[in-house]
Amino acid sequence: MKLFYLLILFIGCTFFAGAQTGKLVDSPPQPGMIDIKVVKFYPNPATSVINFEFQKQADKNLTLQIYNFIGKKVFEITNTFQKNAVPLTDFYRGVYIFQLRDKAGRVVESGKFQIAK
Repeated sequence: MKLFYLLILFIGCTFFAGAQTGKLVDSPPQPGMIDIKVVKFYPNPATSVINFEFQKQADKNLTLQIYNFIGKKVFEITNTFQKNAVPLTDFYRGVYIFQLRDKAGRVVESGKFQIAK
């Protein structure tokens, strides 16, 4: 009976570990899918400013939107530059999500960062 419980515990931990990484345990990579990063952001965690630096081939007509953890938009930059510094004076401590959108409103890239004040 103990072996049965250990087996269930092992299977549950294996599934939970796969869910935490954001990858399915038995999903192969999709052919033709290339993960190209458009934006680099730093420092993470940030305290007073966070920088968003775009790759040279990125379109300049992108919109950078920042949302708090409950989904409220708290900041937006339209017509971004190569490097954008966002001052964090009006931001609270916590986790934030950014979305980079094209002219049509489609999400090009997204990610999360933390503010530690």
